[in-house]
Amino acid sequence: MQTTESIVNGKDLFLQPEYSDVLQNKKQFEDMPSADKVKEVAEWTKTKEYQELNFKREAITINPAKACQPLGAVMVALGFENTMPYVHGSHGCVAYFRTYFTRHFKEPTPCVSDSMTEDAAVFGGVNNMKRGLENCKAVYEPEMIAVSTTCMAEVIGDDLNAFIDNARVDELIPQDYPVVYAHTPSFVGSHLTGYDNMLVETLKQLNKTVAKEKKPRLNLIPGFETYLGSIADEKEIAEAFGIETVVLPDHSEQWDYGAGNYKMFAGGTPLEKLRDASSAQWVMSMQPFTTPKTLKICKNKFKQEAIGVRPMGLKGTDEMVMKLSEISGKPVPESLKAQRAKLVDAMQDSYPYIHDKKFAIYGDPDFVLGMAQFLIELGGEPTHLLCHNAPDGWEAQAREILDQSPAKESCHVWAGKDLWHLRSLLFTEPVDLLIGNSYGKELERDTGTPLLRIGFPIFDRHHMHRYSIVGYKGAINLLTWTVNKFLDIMDDETKQIAQTDFFFDLVR
Repeated sequence: MQTTESIVNGKDLFLQPEYSDVLQNKKQFEDMPSADKVKEVAEWTKTKEYQELNFKREAITINPAKACQPLGAVMVALGFENTMPYVHGSHGCVAYFRTYFTRHFKEPTPCVSDSMTEDAAVFGGVNNMKRGLENCKAVYEPEMIAVSTTCMAEVIGDDLNAFIDNARVDELIPQDYPVVYAHTPSFVGSHLTGYDNMLVETLKQLNKTVAKEKKPRLNLIPGFETYLGSIADEKEIAEAFGIETVVLPDHSEQWDYGAGNYKMFAGGTPLEKLRDASSAQWVMSMQPFTTPKTLKICKNKFKQEAIGVRPMGLKGTDEMVMKLSEISGKPVPESLKAQRAKLVDAMQDSYPYIHDKKFAIYGDPDFVLGMAQFLIELGGEPTHLLCHNAPDGWEAQAREILDQSPAKESCHVWAGKDLWHLRSLLFTEPVDLLIGNSYGKELERDTGTPLLRIGFPIFDRHHMHRYSIVGYKGAINLLTWTVNKFLDIMDDETKQIAQTDFFFDLVR
């Protein structure tokens, strides 16, 4: 039992007799089938017969590999200087968004809610919005508020524009105080849709007058990037060509600062740069499948050259570098050539351990494609590519990448599928390594497939978010994690003395 003198951690606490007894007693009231029946059904779920039934599911999602729209909207807001994310909806929803980010980054996540309850669900949330905006500005003193919505507000059809105008009319916020807003219904799309919706609306609402004369400046859009080192590397690559670069938006400092220096708002793209966004000559998104609406408005309304790249691995980074060379009119700097050479050297060192290995990759669309491309460059076989929130055109691009592999006939694309679908695949068409976020832990334990944690969220490992996974330097990180995972597996498989220990790398 827990006492103030003896604090037992969660791992050990629930093994205590009192908790075991509670579990056993619950089974008496739940009409549990016999242990043999449970085992029988569990074994059946590993079969091809079950997989065929599983893939016919239409009305239910089991273990989704995505989150909901407001999560992406919150990230956008925190990428702008002194901006408070404001979610129009219930307090419980916003607690989820904050804790999701906080558990991944291990840092506090500022975000407010106007705490809609039952009466607001019936009569509308205008009063919550007006008082919420007033309180947010008075208590936290942000320079801008960025409003997004949850399911409740969208189902009842709350009009954000009218509500914000009413707050100004009632003099609860000043007339010239910037409050941007986007509709981000959680029941459609994913966190990436919310990111794109919030970013495109922020750009539109604060760039109503489009700059006709363009400056030789690059607006670099990182996308829903949870590896904060990636943002620094992307900017470094662009600036190596002498291009003035503005990260838009830049959330890297918000979740990465030193002890004793906490501020409510850290870093972020200055608001004057945001208001001047339409004057940049170029816009480059690092995650084109995350930002289709943003790229479209930059091209069609702002009349900018809108570019989508995916700088993961060797080929993906080469494409970004060559595009920057083209738009700047400058040759590739020696510093980037040196980084590339180091990556190629590392690939040559590790290639034998990855060649012919089979992989299953799941996660967001640009991550899955970038990771698959890099593994093919290393001789790996991306057997299963699964993207639950796959947008239009993703499946075709995935197939195009897989067709580069000599093993293309055994490589498959699964758009719109969840992790329970992937479970069936890991039993019927097994792979050597599973790559994805922390939710793959259940698949690892269930199917015996080793998991390499890359993606979002990573809850059960620390400090992964500080690294880069893009550019030549980020590719070395991906390569290091991948090859070392296989070496760990090899060590685990050669532990039996005089049985399996005849080969392991230490004796070489």
